[in-house]
Amino acid sequence: MTAVSIEGLTKRFGDTVVLRDVDLRIPDGAFAVLVGPSGCGKSTLLRLIAGLERASGGKIRFGDRDVTTLEPRERDIAMVFQSYALYPHLSVRENLGFGLRLRKESPAMIAQRVAEVSEMLGLDALLDRMPKALSGGQRQRVAMGRAIARRASLVLFDEPLSNLDAALRARVRVEIRRLHEELDTTSIYVTHDQVEAMTLADVMFVLNGGKVEQWGPPLEVYAEPATTFVAGFLGSPAMNFLEGQVSATGEVRLGESATLEVDPARFRIGEGRAKVTVGVRAHDVEVAGDEASFGMVVTYTEELGGETYAYGRIDGQDFVARLDPSTRVRPGDRLPLRVDAARVHLFEVEGGRSLKC
Repeated sequence: MTAVSIEGLTKRFGDTVVLRDVDLRIPDGAFAVLVGPSGCGKSTLLRLIAGLERASGGKIRFGDRDVTTLEPRERDIAMVFQSYALYPHLSVRENLGFGLRLRKESPAMIAQRVAEVSEMLGLDALLDRMPKALSGGQRQRVAMGRAIARRASLVLFDEPLSNLDAALRARVRVEIRRLHEELDTTSIYVTHDQVEAMTLADVMFVLNGGKVEQWGPPLEVYAEPATTFVAGFLGSPAMNFLEGQVSATGEVRLGESATLEVDPARFRIGEGRAKVTVGVRAHDVEVAGDEASFGMVVTYTEELGGETYAYGRIDGQDFVARLDPSTRVRPGDRLPLRVDAARVHLFEVEGGRSLKC
């Protein structure tokens, strides 16, 4: 295992700055996930950690060791790629042991490690097959097995589940987390999938525009987003954002008739009325009667079996609410809604920073 420390890391491709002054700390033995939309710099950051790209500035340390300029083979890492990167002319057995042969381990040691990994990942019946005879899920397990067999101090995953169907992704995701706990190694995992990030990570780093927007335990980041970007990126459907004005007493006006109440002690609210961006998650809304905070005019619904999503407008602004599947609504209905004051988020209009104290 090894801790990873990055200070002021910058990467440029010509005049394009892909990463700018990135700082992050990954504890020894943690499963860290770098998550963000396409083009945010997460894969470039992983490649810098692996030594596949050279930094334009900043430092990368593994424990007390500065590895910023070291070649990949000198960093004691193993990597699992999105494309599997298996050698097509080698059998599963030979692919699993390839890294060990490069390190000139003894045949007995290689056979022992391959046997251990094969049993761990359920590959015993596939050892003599060639990669072309494997399914996508089997190829991904072989790619993970090759990385595990090396027993590197750091394992890197570059969107390893992107080529798998939804059901298989869920199964392999559980497998990856189980293996991490079994092997007790430091892992860094790149994905654009928020479900993978939330379920796998001990610590999650949300990237946006080449910077780390927020980091921390997944549930903490989800519950207390630092910016409108993080709030909108995590969660499905995305958080509702409404234009509003807040008073010093905590009354939030969303339009001509819609109002919310928040605890003014929770937010940095000045005197008088101030413009804010109000954030409300779809599942923090409930259908109300006389105690409704506001009404939404329904435009359409999605019925998903276990839950229903109603989409509509509140004083001219788009909104989505999660409903109990027994609730029946039709386009044109006015739906009275209530939001728990403790579940409301307020953000600056300019810059999108959270106003939470």
